[in-house]
Parts: sequence; structure tokens; C-alpha cells
Amino acid sequence: MLVLGIETSCDETAAALVDEGNVLSNVIASQIDLHARFGGIVPEVASRKHVEVIGYVIREAFDSAGKGHSQVDAIAVTSKYGLIGSLIVGVSAAKAMAYALRVPLIGIHHIEGHIFANILSNPGLPLPHVCLTVSGGHTMLIHVKEPGQYEVLGGTLDDAAGEAFDKIAKFLGLGFPGGPAIEKLAGHGNRTAINLPRPLGRSRTSDFSFSGLKTAVVNMFKDSARQTLPLPDIAAGFQEAVVDVLVSKTLQAAQRQGVSAVSVTGGVSINTRLREAFSESCRRRGLQVFFPRRDLCTDNAAMVAAAGAVRLKYGEVSGLDLDAIPNAPLESIKCA
Repeated sequence: MLVLGIETSCDETAAALVDEGNVLSNVIASQIDLHARFGGIVPEVASRKHVEVIGYVIREAFDSAGKGHSQVDAIAVTSKYGLIGSLIVGVSAAKAMAYALRVPLIGIHHIEGHIFANILSNPGLPLPHVCLTVSGGHTMLIHVKEPGQYEVLGGTLDDAAGEAFDKIAKFLGLGFPGGPAIEKLAGHGNRTAINLPRPLGRSRTSDFSFSGLKTAVVNMFKDSARQTLPLPDIAAGFQEAVVDVLVSKTLQAAQRQGVSAVSVTGGVSINTRLREAFSESCRRRGLQVFFPRRDLCTDNAAMVAAAGAVRLKYGEVSGLDLDAIPNAPLESIKCA
């Protein structure tokens, strides 16, 4: 079954063709350079850029796969969870193509897409497992019982982890996006030189909070004695605090759910220190840990197509009245 996936939830315009779990094409047009001057994503700018390039991106996805429009069996599109203006562009394009080609349309939740990035990358991924989805827009723990069957265990109460990276990088003058900039600088620092808080680290809740950690870094500069600390040590200490919380919360959730494996997905999952810490901690506890291929960590359409194929299998299709919903709960497939 050949599924066209379309993803425009934030600042990447993406289209992909996936056939029975095989990624035939995965085209992504990034807007990072466009938003870097602003130090973050500007929603109106993002949506206008999607309008400009989405046709070209979809065409390249077909050309790269060597497929024609008439060969598509269904179209899946991110319709939930993201910037409303950006979502509308992708949903509108998907509706038009589904109507013209007379094929099923499937609306996909952005978080479900990230879950499938790991399923695509790791065909042997055990089920059930606990999945941490972590990026600039979300930090969430999910009990993945089966493909399409989810229980949300917890999420961020304020800043997402990636958002905290971006804000601290901006504060330190490192530019945008913040995650890669802080990771690079942290590589030259000592992650034990600075003792920063681990918000909710000792709490048994599966929720996250990073605003206090961000404030602790900012407050360090109000102490004149701390201003002599090298920026690499600050970056390393901040990164280590975020990683500690993400790892400990995920492993606590895995223990409570009685699973033998965890997966980590989303843009922040590409962070080398995060992968090292997860791998070491899971090894000590006898857990398996899985990460997506690096090209599937950030927002992409292959993960959307893969999720769409499973929903189509269970008869979960959308009408041409499909809405873009910026903040919607993650829903399980309704198996009749």
C-alpha cells in the first residue's frame, strides 16, 4: 500500500512516500535559516513559506520515489498538534489531492507521527513499550500498547525540553536552533562543574517542568561571582540537567508500566549526550532502548505516512471536512 505523507506542523515542509514500511522518498524543506534571524519560529512566516514550497516538495517526493500520482492508495497528513497556520497549509493540500485522486484521507496527530518514526526505524521494536517524545514543541511520555493504542502518562507543565534549549541558547547568545548550539558548546565543558536543579526529578509524577531550570541559569548571571564561569561549563551543566530529568522520568515510567523497552523520539532525540545517557542507564537496568534514524528524528512526512497506513488498516479515515486542530489530545484507534 503506497501512502503519501504530508507534514507542515511547524517550520518543516515535508512530503514522503511509504510503501508497506519501506520509505521510498522523504523530502524536507527546512526553514531554519529563515527563522534564525528572529531567534525562534515566527508562525506567520512559517505558514507563508509552507504555501510557497509545498507543491515543489510534494512533486520532489514523487520524483524521488519514481512514482506517479495514480499509484497512491491514500494520503496521510498531520492535522493535529502544531501551529494552526502551518497545519492548515498541509491539510488543505492533502484534501485537494485526496479529492482529485479519489483516495482516502487520513488525519494524523503529530505525536503519533513521532511514535511511528521509531517503529519505521526499528522493525523489531517491542510492544508494549514506553515512548518519550521530546522536541521544541512537546515533551511527553506515552505507553505504546500496540501501534495506534496509546496511554499518555505525562507531559510538560510549561516549557518543552527543546524550547528550554532554544531559550537558554538565545540567552547565552548562541543563536537558533538552540539544541545543536548548546550540544556543540557543551562538548568543550565540564558537565559536573555547575550544580543545577532537576525540576520534578524526585517526584513520582510523569510530568516535566523546565521553566525553573531555565530561570536558574539566568539567575546565575545575577551573581557577579558566577559570571566568571566559562560558557562551555554552563552549557554542559544545563544539558546534563535536562538529560538527567528526561532519562530518570522515562525509566520510572517504564518500571511502573512493567515494560522491557523504551523508545526516544522527536528532535531532541538526536542529541548525542541524551543517547549516551539513555543507553548506559537502560543497560544497567536491563532495558532495551530504541532511537529513530537521525533523518527521522526531526519533523518529517515518512512517519506521518507510516501512521496513516496503520489507521487506514483499521478503517480510521477522515472526511474532506478534516479540520486543523493546533492543540488536540493523542487518541487511540477506535477498533470496532
